[in-house]
Amino acid sequence: MERKKILLVEDNPDDEALTIRALTRAKVANEVIVVRDGVEALDYLFKDGDEPAAGTDLPQVILLDLKLPKIDGLEVLRRVRANDKTKYIPVVILTSSDEEKDLVEGYRLGANSYVQKPVDFTEFADAVQQLGLYWLLVNQLPPATA
Repeated sequence: MERKKILLVEDNPDDEALTIRALTRAKVANEVIVVRDGVEALDYLFKDGDEPAAGTDLPQVILLDLKLPKIDGLEVLRRVRANDKTKYIPVVILTSSDEEKDLVEGYRLGANSYVQKPVDFTEFADAVQQLGLYWLLVNQLPPATA
């Protein structure tokens, strides 16, 4: 059985390391693909412009920061939801933003969850463990749209 991939879209190296460390601590053994801006995220997901390339191994879950260079996280989310082949991939906004407008807009665009990054590593690790257990083990996605 193929391991399910996690796409981590995070431009801050410290937050990236913290997330990887939290996933490791939670014994989440899934491959983590890290991209550092919105353009890289869209290039990874849509290798053929607006469509995933044939045979593209799409992630099981996307952990998405909002404050990204080049293209922000909300625009990445908008494009993920606009495509039939990616619209059902769970997207967890994982951000330090506490702005209500980001929370509201994230859910309006179809985010599955919005997690504000806590400063305390133990709290963050617990949140990541719960995310991993649910989105990677419990949640089921519909079959890929042809």
